[in-house]
Amino acid sequence: MTFYTIGVFVSSISFLIYVTSYFTRPHMKSEFKRFDLEKLGLLTIILQLFGAVGLLVGFWFYKPLLIISAGGLSLMMFLGLIVRFKLKDSLWVSLPALFFMLLNLYIFWIAISRNS
Repeated sequence: MTFYTIGVFVSSISFLIYVTSYFTRPHMKSEFKRFDLEKLGLLTIILQLFGAVGLLVGFWFYKPLLIISAGGLSLMMFLGLIVRFKLKDSLWVSLPALFFMLLNLYIFWIAISRNS
């Protein structure tokens, strides 16, 4: 198994867990309130669900979907980092967003390279 393959599965499963925890743990919704993005919480979660599923479906069946999903998730994590920096969150708290931004950027880059 390559780093690319592991990355796709780690990213997808992690985002699926995050989506599930949004609906099962009150702390997740309170984070969106803290970010002053409460109205965008559900939209964000839906987009992350589509991204996570898109990574898996795209990996096996339709590469353009993988490219769009990885690019979208990477962009969302970049925007998440901007929000965290604006709130002056510590680097430690921001590391997951940075990690998933870089991981999905890597997936995006490799998928584009292999698609051409």
